Amino acid sequence: MRLVAARAVAFVVSAAVGAPALADEAPANSGAMSRGWEFSEQGGADLFRNVCAACHQADARGVVGAGAYPPIADDQKLASSEFMMNVLLRGLKAMPPVGDMMSDAQVADVINYVRTHFGNSHADVVSPAQVSAARRRTATP
Repeated sequence: MRLVAARAVAFVVSAAVGAPALADEAPANSGAMSRGWEFSEQGGADLFRNVCAACHQADARGVVGAGAYPPIADDQKLASSEFMMNVLLRGLKAMPPVGDMMSDAQVADVINYVRTHFGNSHADVVSPAQVSAARRRTATP
């Protein structure tokens, strides 16, 4: 739990001050956040574990405390892959657009992982090409 809290604090602090916090101090292959402004994790499970679970929790059930992190387990909103793409690419309420720090393949991988785990059973697959198209649609001129 302490590691999850440290990751969340590092992410929020780095976003607030405009520089990576703690990430540059972590060994390259540690469980800490990726270095710099791009996530290096590959595959939906690793991305969820090292990026999403810091707020949504390892079981995807969310938590309320210093903030409100909604559950994404058994979430009917995830029936729409577009919904999840928009959240990752645009952000939602207090959630930053973490998809900006991921490649199209990484965004697709984490969407596909979450939509098929944690009691979610949405089998249609999102491709990197769909993420790329969504990025172009959400880009501000």
